[in-house]
Amino acid sequence: MPCFPNPFIGEVNKKFTKEELIQAIRQDISGELEAIFLYDAHQMATDNVLAKKVLSSIRDEEKVHVGELFTLLRHLDPTEADLFLEGESEVREIIESLKK
Repeated sequence: MPCFPNPFIGEVNKKFTKEELIQAIRQDISGELEAIFLYDAHQMATDNVLAKKVLSSIRDEEKVHVGELFTLLRHLDPTEADLFLEGESEVREIIESLKK
């Protein structure tokens, strides 16, 4: 499980710089991904139909949060957004090569 330094140790009496906000958003994404993993593992570990349904629903809400946070991160750091798109393009090329 990820272990990041806590930016909120003690009372932080200042606003984030843009760079600190970007780092905080990355940490938020990490937390959401961890939550997705845990909810998914818990729903797979039970046969209780209600629990599976609720846990799966919560997991999917966390996935929406990841999308929201990535969109915010792309807005805050356009250079990083370009790198994300480059990675996406590389995978799409591999997918297309496999279809041939």
